[in-house]
Amino acid sequence: VQLQASGGGLVQAGGSLRLSCAASGRTFSTYVMGWFRQAPGKERESVASINWSGTSTDYTDSAKGRFTISRDHAKNTVYLQMNSLKAEDTALYYCAAAAYRGSISYGNPNLYDYWGQGTQVTVSS
Repeated sequence: VQLQASGGGLVQAGGSLRLSCAASGRTFSTYVMGWFRQAPGKERESVASINWSGTSTDYTDSAKGRFTISRDHAKNTVYLQMNSLKAEDTALYYCAAAAYRGSISYGNPNLYDYWGQGTQVTVSS
């Protein structure tokens, strides 16, 4: 599976962005997909994840109510809609794919097998 993230940019606080992650590979639909972010000097942290069918999602506390993860199997793409952006959302955002390992939390980056190259999100205050 190869992943290509896009959609980052510079936005004012309170604004919105939609990140996309295009995947190649026939088995995309079987993978759990996640979005992570890493700010300078900080560890990579989970933002959101979604199961293979799109029926189960999980968010970090700071993303709940503001971000929405979704996937489109026909387009082999995962999205992260980000609303009400804050300066603290500034980071390099990565998408990742994890083979299904059961009904567990997929917030641990070590569970993921494939990573995209990252897309920069900068929120000005």
